[in-house]
Amino acid sequence: MTTPRALAEEMERNPLVPKGPGERFAGYGVMGLPFSSGHVLAFSRTPASSLGAAHTAIWHRTPAGNWTCITDTDPSQSCPRFFGEGLDDTMVREIELSWEGPFDLSLRVPDVRLEWGVRLSRDFRTRGVSLLSRILPRPLRRSRRGMYALGRAGSRVLGLGKLNLTGAAPNGQRFRAAPKRLWRVEASAALLASEDLGAIGSLEEQASLGDVWIPNSGIFSFGEAWFEDFDPERHSTAHFRPATLLARGA
Repeated sequence: MTTPRALAEEMERNPLVPKGPGERFAGYGVMGLPFSSGHVLAFSRTPASSLGAAHTAIWHRTPAGNWTCITDTDPSQSCPRFFGEGLDDTMVREIELSWEGPFDLSLRVPDVRLEWGVRLSRDFRTRGVSLLSRILPRPLRRSRRGMYALGRAGSRVLGLGKLNLTGAAPNGQRFRAAPKRLWRVEASAALLASEDLGAIGSLEEQASLGDVWIPNSGIFSFGEAWFEDFDPERHSTAHFRPATLLARGA
């Protein structure tokens, strides 16, 4: 069985930017992980980007609904490029990501005192949805209709709540996301500024950012994403500031 660590290491060694129009990315991460305390965490590691360098981003939503994105590169080349309108804060900080075992990984952001550990597992449902995603004909996998159908199927089979794999990000760009391999988040623990975020558990009201619904149960994915090209006349430039300014707290 191929493990998530082995797949991640192969992707880091051989990052391949997806083909097609627009701004394109390939990577892996936790699509969403709600905690019974009301906090939500997510992260994306992007070894392959049509915009430039590889990067990592961590998302945090407070129980009050405030979103922060921490990225280790210029926000204009990372997630805030698309999601800035839905964010209350953007930070540029060093992010440490390490694999502790074939199914275990950890993330640390020393500057904000975030420590997050994740253990992954697979069951017949995640195997089935992963297989369905990989055997979809390429035209369907790259179409909004195909990703809409896969999102509906994955949501029902995996019990994730609403799951949109196509739509509009908060800054206005249309997107398509194509997961290829999925694992459950079996266990997780996180500390933020010495606060224990508690046990993982679904939220009464599912979190979202624009058309992106955050899975209401922890799920880890390898996949690809396409966004339409940024157009300053049609798309928001919220949080579209250089990393050097944000790092100084501007």
